[in-house]
Amino acid sequence: MAISISLQCLGLIILAAILLQTITVAVSFMYFNKVLNTMRESFSRSSVSCLINTNLHSGLEESAAQEKKSDPCWQVTQQLHYRIEKTMADRFQREISTAMRNKLTGVLPFLSPGVRGAPLPKVAAHVTGVISSTESPTAEGSRSSRGYLGQRIRAWEGQTGLSFLQSMELRGGELLVPRAGLYYIYAQTYFRLPSTGETEGEVKGEETKEEEGVQLVQYIYKKMSSYMAPILLMKSSRGVCWPRGQEPGLFSLHQAGTAFLQPADRIFITVSNASTLEMDRRASYFGAFLVG
Repeated sequence: MAISISLQCLGLIILAAILLQTITVAVSFMYFNKVLNTMRESFSRSSVSCLINTNLHSGLEESAAQEKKSDPCWQVTQQLHYRIEKTMADRFQREISTAMRNKLTGVLPFLSPGVRGAPLPKVAAHVTGVISSTESPTAEGSRSSRGYLGQRIRAWEGQTGLSFLQSMELRGGELLVPRAGLYYIYAQTYFRLPSTGETEGEVKGEETKEEEGVQLVQYIYKKMSSYMAPILLMKSSRGVCWPRGQEPGLFSLHQAGTAFLQPADRIFITVSNASTLEMDRRASYFGAFLVG
């Protein structure tokens, strides 16, 4: 009987100890949880205050600037600003469309296909002049039997040097369009007018020629398989005077624009005064690329 009472007392004592320990753990948990919440709120208020009150502008004295750099609040805001700027820059780079990069590449035709980081448009061409490509000029303002004005330039280079052909063909001085779309077309021609030479034996006719000057004209034509006569897309002109003295006169014509082209369409360039044309590959060129 005494042993049974002792076991009951021992069980009660153990149960009371477990209950007391549970209560103690619960109270401790509630206390530390309250402390953590208080610290979190305090930290949040201090962080917001830090972001609001910190002045990141320059203009401080060197000693004050050094002291500020050691401030943890200043360091946090600096890191935050850095992360924001980096994220915005990365997002901007990702959102630049491939079409826009291709347009920029096409506008700068001297970027060759071998340059890293300079992707070419899917359909593009840049052809350059060949030194031996001058031909006899056609009278300016008259239309030839083939239906276009000026003298046609046939000798273009499309494979070497600064030139390239990307899904386009060059045939007889014409760029062949492979597919329908809106194309950006550009051309430049360079003229070297010889000096008349002011000598004592200069005749009156030469003086009249100097006074009248010369009209330089550049044409961009489109030829369609369904239409016999070429269609004039663009024209650029410039009136210049024949150079006096011993130095030649150097002039250039440049034009660019967009046109909708169909498959098998061809584009080519004609000029007035073709005998004065300077076919240096960096001075005379033309090309096109698909915009959309």
